[in-house]
This record gives sequence, structure tokens and C-alpha cells, in this order.
Amino acid sequence: MKFLIIGDVVGEPGRKILFKYLEKRKQNYDFIVVNGENSAGGFGITAKIADQIFSRGADVITLGNHSWDKKEIYTYINDEKRMVRPINYVKEAPGRGYTIIEKKDRKIAVINAQAKIFMPPIACPFLALDEIVPEILKETNIIILDFHGEATSEKLAMGWNLNGKVSLVYGTHTHVQTADERILSGGTAYITDVGMTGGHDGVLGMNRKESLQKFKDGMPSRYSVCEENIKINGLEVEINENTGKAESIKRINIHYDEV
Repeated sequence: MKFLIIGDVVGEPGRKILFKYLEKRKQNYDFIVVNGENSAGGFGITAKIADQIFSRGADVITLGNHSWDKKEIYTYINDEKRMVRPINYVKEAPGRGYTIIEKKDRKIAVINAQAKIFMPPIACPFLALDEIVPEILKETNIIILDFHGEATSEKLAMGWNLNGKVSLVYGTHTHVQTADERILSGGTAYITDVGMTGGHDGVLGMNRKESLQKFKDGMPSRYSVCEENIKINGLEVEINENTGKAESIKRINIHYDEV
């Protein structure tokens, strides 16, 4: 099976190139996962935007530390099986930390987890995944993890922690695509960060003027979404539908005009 993984979609520019890409190429993939936690103006996601992403062909939307920035998502995520938030939030949090979707006679599990280093306080993702992965393996061996975190060391550690147990571990959150994609010894595809879908001539998808000013004076700043140099970042991953092992992993880094 061929999987498309899309890195953090930032605001309207990110949605614009995502929709253009899916319109032209979604038929090339068997399963599509989109990180949408920054898709509403750079912070959070709305029900309307989630519906737009699903209607364009996404099978699952993953989130992260901005999961709750738009309050309307609280009810939506409880009802929408195809959206997942980090599994290591408190059990009382709305929604679910993983989902299992059946497509083309195969069950695919998608897990979302949030890292701890340089991130808001949260329960240990390693312990959470050590507990849930064996349970998911009873139902399917095709398992994908969106690990939303800042530190490369923590993401690498998670890759090795799940090596041979899941099909794919990819990082999100830093909005900078890394060049370390590979298949680990146990057949798990890995990349430290899949990158960002949006304006790349700003700072992490936001306009550089406000970001620079905040770094210089430390004062609160109202960020706006960058609309320059729009690119889509992601992965194409081939996973053996019988073994659950990854067979190939390839980065996507395409400008709007090239879609």
C-alpha cells in the first residue's frame, strides 16, 4: 500500500496547496494522513476546515499541542473517528489518541503522540505507546505514528523504541523537514520531521516581520500567516500490506507552481 503523509498544514496558504495537490494526485495513494493542528490561521483547526480536508481525500487528520486552540473542535473530535489527538493527554480530554480505519480490505492504525522535551507538560509518550501498541497489533500490523515534538533526540529515541513494532514513525511540529528518512533495521520507516505545508519564506509558517520583532524586543506579538514561497512537505511510504513492514520512504518538497 502506498501512503501519503502531509506535514503540518499552516493556515490558508497551506490548505490551498494541500487541496491543489490532492485534487491532482490523491488517486496515486491508498491512504492519506494530514497533520492539521495549524490549519486554522496557524493555530488549531475548525470543524469546517477538517471537513474540507476530509472531502479532498484525507483518511485521517492528526493534531498536536495546538489541538484545543479552537474550542469548537471539542465536540467535533468526539464524534469524528478519523481525527486523532495526542494519546498521552489526560484520559478526560476530548477525542481519541489513535484510530483504526479499514480501507481496501486492510485495517490501518494511526496513532498521535506528543513529546515531552521543550513541550507543554504531558504524560510520558513512551509509556503510553508501550502500553497501546501491543493491543493494536492484535488487530492490525499496519501502524503509523505521528510523533509531535521538538527535540530530535526524543524523536529518534521513539523511532528505535518502536522499531519492528510499527510501520512508520514520523515527526511533526518543528515545521522544518529533515533529511534523515530511512527504514530502520526492523522494517520501520522513520524521519525526524516531515516538514511544513505552507509559506516557507517566513518563520515556521508565520510572517517573518512579527517573528523577528519578538526575538528582538521580547514583547507579545500578533502573528500572521506567511503567504510567500508556498510549498507542500510530506512523505510517500510504501508499506507491505501483509507484513506491515515499510518497503520505501521518500520525501516530498514541492513548490505551489510545481504541483
